[in-house]
Amino acid sequence: MLVSPSLLSADFGNLGRELEMINASDADMLHIDVMDGVFVPNISFGFPVMKFVQKLCRKPLDVHLMIVEPQKFVGEVRDCGAEIMNVHYEACTHLNRTVQQIKAAGMKAGVTLNPATPVCLLRDIIAELDLVLLMSVNPGFGGQKFITGTLRKVADLRQLIAETGSKALIEIDGGVNLDTGTQLAQAGADILVAGNYVFNSADPVATIRGLKQL
Repeated sequence: MLVSPSLLSADFGNLGRELEMINASDADMLHIDVMDGVFVPNISFGFPVMKFVQKLCRKPLDVHLMIVEPQKFVGEVRDCGAEIMNVHYEACTHLNRTVQQIKAAGMKAGVTLNPATPVCLLRDIIAELDLVLLMSVNPGFGGQKFITGTLRKVADLRQLIAETGSKALIEIDGGVNLDTGTQLAQAGADILVAGNYVFNSADPVATIRGLKQL
């Protein structure tokens, strides 16, 4: 299992120390949630913080834009060192064009689905994607309870990937812990995003290692 700890749950008063922990851990990447207070009812952080993270983090940056009109910021996300740029299906009027922009900028392209958005809507684009992120909580806040219907969506997405020959990985974000992570692994998930479960644990490095072993 690949693990992408979510920076949103880190202690920003000791961000350098938190990034040192990520560097020393078995984490495969670092998940960065950018929120605008419009697409989701919260504001997180922007490009200055991301540039600081880029300087200190030795893991690939997995940038998840929970914002309106994400296509306007492809260049900025690339310049912050992102390996993956993830945009919401619900925020992109011209999704194919946005995916092309992301790839042309040299990044991997991901598309996120909110809990109420069915995976079948990705049939015409999934062959172009490197990653699909399924929200297993409603986006905008950390610490929410896992939506169990996500397990069915993972199975549906795994079937769609097989039918279309897509190489897209399946990432899950929201309410991930050892219990839900085990269920998600069994359903076919490839990447687990974990925020509070990692950063609020007594031993974050061991917690990350436990998720890796699923």
